[in-house]
Amino acid sequence: MRRLVVVTHPEATHHVDDLVGGWYDSRLTDRGHRQARRIAGALSSLTDTTVVSSDLTRCRDTAAPLAETLGCGVHYLAALREKSYGAGEGRPDAWFRQRFTPPPAVGDRLGHDEGLGAEPFGDFARRVYAAMDGVVDGLVESAVHGTTVVVTHGGTATVVIAHWLRLPVESLDYARFRVTPGSITELQEDDYFHNRTLVSLNGTRHLDGV
Repeated sequence: MRRLVVVTHPEATHHVDDLVGGWYDSRLTDRGHRQARRIAGALSSLTDTTVVSSDLTRCRDTAAPLAETLGCGVHYLAALREKSYGAGEGRPDAWFRQRFTPPPAVGDRLGHDEGLGAEPFGDFARRVYAAMDGVVDGLVESAVHGTTVVVTHGGTATVVIAHWLRLPVESLDYARFRVTPGSITELQEDDYFHNRTLVSLNGTRHLDGV
C-alpha cells in the first residue's frame, strides 16, 4: 500500500500580521513552531517515509522537526510553493483585496487574470501537478513505495490531493479541499485494486491546546 500524507504549515507570521502569503517568505511564529512539533509527534509512527516540502521558510520549519523525528531527509521543491500573488505578496490583506479581481462565477476561471501579476490558477495547478508526477512516479526515487509526506501550503494542498486522486486539472475550475494551517490529510492507494482513497481530510486534533 502506498500512502500520501499532506501537511499544511502551521501558524506563520503572515497570518498574524494579516499579510498576503503566496511566495512571500514568512516564517513560523513561536506558536507555529510548537504546532510543527505536534505534527511531528502525530506522525512519529510512520515508517519507510519520504518527506517532500515546499522550499519556503514556513514549510522548511515545519518539515525539519518531522524529518528529525522520522530519521530521514527532506526533498525541497520550489514547485510545491503556494500560488503566487505577484505584487500582492507580503502586502496587507485589505490593500490586496482592493486591487485583486476574483474569478468569475462562470467562464475561464483557470486562466483568469486576477491582476497584480498573480499566477493564474490553471498555471499554478499544472505546476504542482508536474511536481507531483515526479514525486509519485519516482523522480524522488524513495517515494515510489511506502509513505510520502508532502509539507506544503493551504492552497497547494488542494492541488496535491486532486493530483493523487487523478482528477483532471480542469476539475479545479471549481473543486477545492478546505484545509487549515497545521492540518494533516491522509490518502492511500491499495495494492489490489489500485484505487486511491481520501482517508481523512484536515485532521487537527493534534493541535488541541497549542
